[in-house]
Amino acid sequence: MDKIQPKIAVDYYEDATIVTLKDEQILDESEVQALANSLMPLVEEADGINLVIDFGNVKFLTSAVLGLLIRASKKVYESGGQLKLCSINPKIFEIFRITRLDRVFDIYADRSEATQGLNPT
Repeated sequence: MDKIQPKIAVDYYEDATIVTLKDEQILDESEVQALANSLMPLVEEADGINLVIDFGNVKFLTSAVLGLLIRASKKVYESGGQLKLCSINPKIFEIFRITRLDRVFDIYADRSEATQGLNPT
C-alpha cells in the first residue's frame, strides 16, 4: 500500500483555482513526486488556468519543489494563464529571495491578495 498521498486541497474562487499545500514539510523525493502527480494534471489540462498555490501550512521544503514550481509556471504561462503564490513562511520566502525566484513568481501575503486582479477565464 502506497502511504504517500498527495496532501493538497483544491478550491475554486471566482476565476481562480486555489491549491492549498497541506503538508508541513515536502522533503522526500516521493513527497515531491506525489505533489507533482497532483499539481501537474491541473496545470496541463486547463488552458488559461489562474492558479494560486497557498503555502500557509508549509514550513520546510526541498529545492526539488522549486523546480516543480518552475515547470508548473512555464506550463501555466504557455497556456495563457497566471500563477500566484501566497502565504509563504518567512524562512521559505528567504529561499525564494536568495535564489531570485521572488522575481520570477508573483508572491502575495495571503490568498485574498493573490486572487485580486486575476484575468477572467
